[in-house]
Amino acid sequence: MERKSVPFSLFIHACALLLAAVILAPLVWLFVMSISPAADLTAKPLRWWPQAVDFSRYGVLLSSIENSAGAAFVASLINSIVVAGMATIAALALAVPAAWAVSRTPAVGWSLYMVIATYMLPPVALAVPLYFGLSHLGLLNNVFGLALVYLTILAPFTTWLLKSGFDAIPREIEAAAMMDGAGLFATLRIITLPLAAPVMATSALFAFLLAWDEFFYALLFTSDLRAKTLTVAIADLAGGRVSDYGLIATAGVLAALPPVAIGLVMQRALISGLTSGGVKG
Repeated sequence: MERKSVPFSLFIHACALLLAAVILAPLVWLFVMSISPAADLTAKPLRWWPQAVDFSRYGVLLSSIENSAGAAFVASLINSIVVAGMATIAALALAVPAAWAVSRTPAVGWSLYMVIATYMLPPVALAVPLYFGLSHLGLLNNVFGLALVYLTILAPFTTWLLKSGFDAIPREIEAAAMMDGAGLFATLRIITLPLAAPVMATSALFAFLLAWDEFFYALLFTSDLRAKTLTVAIADLAGGRVSDYGLIATAGVLAALPPVAIGLVMQRALISGLTSGGVKG
């Protein structure tokens, strides 16, 4: 193996540290704000570390007292998990067969590009027809209705990502399995889907993050804690005449924990899928 020079190694490590600092600095500052007293957040000059650490806001937002800010936050957190989870699972269920069909039948590839072209439309252009459609179905202010709206966003995106994964799988492997007597569904279950596990995990992760961070439709189609998601709840914290910036930062820290946890789990799944695929003969 070629040995790298010491200056080059130092340069690579310095670039990596700089990139990590740029990425982590906003998150660290968000956490510092969440544990800073209100006086420190408005002090001039700005205090980069609080004189007294205050974790009381976490107790406020995780409180179960009825009609409290904590009860509203926890309910919105649960709604976000339910909506993003349902939309992601439904998107994968639709995207897997659709992506495989488009990958193996290039003649129908135009249909995927037409669906993806809907991304060119601004969300506000679709708000009115979606609103009337949900109203007709009785799904306004409903987690199932919001998940259905998110499905229209996630399905084309996950199909596009999965198609690239299926394209990388040689068709000869599937043909060999069918020649050995395996049917279509058996071939998909035994051969194709295990080989596509890494890209499926990646698609699921990005789909969940898209649904988790969505704000516009959640604001329009929800009105109370029966369906209000976390992004709308955090906006409500900032909507008063006087905003507690520390409380908003605390909500941001807590809102980031589920995606981070899911990302770590999915990262392990990605590494496991890539490793298992690399040792097969």
